[in-house]
Amino acid sequence: MFDRILIANRGEIALRVIRACRELGISTVCVHSTADADGPWLEWADESICIGPGPAADSYLRIDRIISAAECAKADAIHPGYGFLAENAEFATVCRDCEIAFIGPSPEAMALLGDKVSCKRMARKAGTPVFPGTEGEIDDPEEARQVAEEVGYPVIVKASAGGGGRGMRVVENEAGLMDAIESAAQEASAAFGNGSVYIEKYLAKARHFEVQTIGDGQGGAVHLFERDCTSQRRHQKLIEEAPAPNVDRAKRDLVCESAARLIGAANYGGAATVEFLMDEHQDFYMLEVNTRVQVEHPVTEMITGIDIVQEQIRVAAGEPLSVSQDQIKVNGHAIECRINAEDPDRNFMPQAGLIETFDPPGGLGVRVDSHARAGYRIPPNYDSMIGKLIVHAPTRDQAIARMQEALRQFRIGPMKTTIGLHRRMLDRPEFKTANFDIKWVENWLAEQA
Repeated sequence: MFDRILIANRGEIALRVIRACRELGISTVCVHSTADADGPWLEWADESICIGPGPAADSYLRIDRIISAAECAKADAIHPGYGFLAENAEFATVCRDCEIAFIGPSPEAMALLGDKVSCKRMARKAGTPVFPGTEGEIDDPEEARQVAEEVGYPVIVKASAGGGGRGMRVVENEAGLMDAIESAAQEASAAFGNGSVYIEKYLAKARHFEVQTIGDGQGGAVHLFERDCTSQRRHQKLIEEAPAPNVDRAKRDLVCESAARLIGAANYGGAATVEFLMDEHQDFYMLEVNTRVQVEHPVTEMITGIDIVQEQIRVAAGEPLSVSQDQIKVNGHAIECRINAEDPDRNFMPQAGLIETFDPPGGLGVRVDSHARAGYRIPPNYDSMIGKLIVHAPTRDQAIARMQEALRQFRIGPMKTTIGLHRRMLDRPEFKTANFDIKWVENWLAEQA
């Protein structure tokens, strides 16, 4: 097992990793920017090192400075968290070259599954259901027209290395296809340094279903069942829950098993999430694989009792998985609300500034993962999420009721947050009955405007 882990991240995920390390008897060192010099999570690390100014490009995205910090602190491993360099194969390669363990997949597995085109090819071999569309990136405009006609409009043009809705264009007919390919490629090139795009069949009405997996890096993998992330806005998740409601158990088990096979086939080590869209007939189509721990991993921890971050660390240290597939069971229902410092009434404008009031809820089945507290000043440089509220209960209806009460008790001020929005979302019939699709939040908000 490692003696010291450097955490190349910030905020609540940095604090989450610190907690996991402490339980394993591992010391920690956190890097931070000047904007995060007073970050509350730094108090819990054994050491902290400043690696640059506020902008992420000058600090959290600087591979050279992070490696230098790890060497100075004599860290034998680096945990990247999520975001920043977590899915950067070059960073994983540099760590390996410097003989520092990267707590995540190998660079080869990351590149294989992180690129949507190569991932799709491997998924077909593993029996994981994928969307009909081009076999790989688009090289020939005529081929693009032919494939779009075969699968039927609408289609979606996607960036091979994309994510978060960037490099994506929905195309309703042939007239808009070429312009969509060109603009998606330009956006992808600017955002990811890779302008390759491909075409898939577009589902106008679908749910977002994802499977949590953990691979041992030697061809073995287990799944920790699924999460539903349908409640989102502009491809950004707002509420996640596990297990997914109103899904046929036999179909669920098949897709979860196929996700584990895909991760095992890639010789993947650590936590990975295989994301799917599910249509009205509960047929599944793979979207992508996220080669890191997810923001919403706590809902899976709550229903399985498995510490996903600790499993990541154990696998990276060369230890076997602590559980076999037959030992993993689902217990009850969990819901997570992402608490963002944003004003939903002003187009979700970020709310940087001093937190004067921070009074989180508690009680049976209530978990708050947050780095924030009263007196903490939210910097304008980073993501607006300041915490995650997670509840667990025996049934989904009980979990909804528990979440409503926890949200009612959660006080943050003076800035606006998404707490009120979450309360209204949980009251909506679409959510209560799980009769929804990925557009339901946007459609509902449009009606309120």
